[in-house]
Amino acid sequence: MKKTACQLYLISPLDVSGDFPARLQRAIEAGKGIVTAFQFRVKGLDQHEAAALAEPLQTICEKHEVAFIVNDDVALAKRLNADGVHLGQGDGDPREAREELGREAQIGVTCHGSRHLALEAGEAGADYVAFGAFYPSKTKETEHQAELSLIEWWHQMVELPSVAIGGITPENCAPLIAAGADFLAVCSAVWSGDEVKAVQAFAEQIAPE
Repeated sequence: MKKTACQLYLISPLDVSGDFPARLQRAIEAGKGIVTAFQFRVKGLDQHEAAALAEPLQTICEKHEVAFIVNDDVALAKRLNADGVHLGQGDGDPREAREELGREAQIGVTCHGSRHLALEAGEAGADYVAFGAFYPSKTKETEHQAELSLIEWWHQMVELPSVAIGGITPENCAPLIAAGADFLAVCSAVWSGDEVKAVQAFAEQIAPE
């Protein structure tokens, strides 16, 4: 991932069964050129089940040139030959993930509201860092709060791309875009309603006519 104009990083709901592949396709098509990454985030499944659910989603992402990133699980990312993996602070070392997944893999690291953790992740070879939560999240309990000034500082001082996460909606994302966030990671704002309208609303904020 390279520093660029702000883009959308979609994060899956925990349930990606049923009609979710069709929803993902609609969301990506609604945000052509804006949606550039998708994180596959499921919990409590064995690798076989997770791989079966991932397959149609990964195919859709490949078709639309959207990076397919696996949450937390380096082994699953390797099994799927995914574009990369996203690591929480307790999910392993970026160096070890790089050894497993190779030089081309996109490796992201959750850094909460910490410059120190982000700089450490960069030194360990991460391709991007994720800061948040910036707003209360409906997807997971908000343990860590990040300040807008962190995005501004990072954008000015560090080449590594930043991902803003946590409760981001079309209505509250403008300050993050203005601060220099390279990606907005969004989940419930898209999947809790009409995904097409939500992505289009984000697109209007990211790239107004």
